[in-house]
Amino acid sequence: MAASFAYDVNDRWERLPDGLRHRDVSAVGVDSQDRVYLLTRHDPNLLVYEPDGSFITAWGGDAFTNPHGLTVGPDDSVYTVDNGDHSVRKFSGDGKLLMTLGRPGQPSDTGHQQGVPFIVHNVETVRRPGPPFNGCTNLAIAPDGRIYVADGYGNCCVHVFAPTGELIRSWGEVGIGPGQFHLPHGIAVGPDGRVHVCDRENDRIQVFDPGGGYLTQWTDVQRPCQIAIDPDGYAYVAELWRPKGKGSFTHGFMPEDRPGRVTIYDARGSIVARWGASTINRAAPGCFIAPHGIAVDSRGDVYVSEVTYTFGIRANGLDPAECGGHQIQKFTRRAG
Repeated sequence: MAASFAYDVNDRWERLPDGLRHRDVSAVGVDSQDRVYLLTRHDPNLLVYEPDGSFITAWGGDAFTNPHGLTVGPDDSVYTVDNGDHSVRKFSGDGKLLMTLGRPGQPSDTGHQQGVPFIVHNVETVRRPGPPFNGCTNLAIAPDGRIYVADGYGNCCVHVFAPTGELIRSWGEVGIGPGQFHLPHGIAVGPDGRVHVCDRENDRIQVFDPGGGYLTQWTDVQRPCQIAIDPDGYAYVAELWRPKGKGSFTHGFMPEDRPGRVTIYDARGSIVARWGASTINRAAPGCFIAPHGIAVDSRGDVYVSEVTYTFGIRANGLDPAECGGHQIQKFTRRAG
């Protein structure tokens, strides 16, 4: 019997307590007890919630420069990726710093330049692959404990670390060919060990073996930001809005607006569900302004986080009133 992917949406799931605020939720993760972790910007924090949206605790704050990615490991350690200071940090579940990867505040040399003209995206100024990190984005934990880090805003690489933090290998080059990237942005390792990389500005998901050998690509996808894979091998992907007139390295410039959405794929890359793309009311429940992070819990419930302020308001001029506070939505999977 084929799996069913039908959901009830709650766009007011988060019960943010008095005294805390945020304008973006850049990433979302879940732990072994289905508690939900939100990595926020403006103000930066790591917020922890029960599955029903009730608040548990907050920590992190000053540890973050521009918080971008979040992954909860099998042992409930919390990994954060900060593209503002080019670092990865591992915390205990209650916020104790356990390990730092990269050199905070010191980007690697890839030739990348900020503040210069570009045609499609600033990542086109990346000239060559470099060591960890330059604008790192997200990470994934393999079944054997190895750490895979997508290093994308100022680099074009995936880096693999031992669980204790030693660099094992890196792969990637600039371009649109197999194993090449224009902004490796999201990453996940499936139960079979295959590594899935969201090659965002090339509009594809590249699939590799654990050693970085190219296997295949999924191309029926739009600006994939992050990917989560459940124990059955289904892949849940948050796809970012591409406004009319904006470009892709593989599809050229868009003649019409392409709103954000979520797609679920089976292990072969076939689509089993897709929703959320609306140009009429992006802030309606179940639709999206700027989907950026995604997680799935043990029940099959899906959480989608959005960078509404950074991408919707600041970068693309949406009216804040139109956005309606859209930053995190829960999609509760229906039985049957």
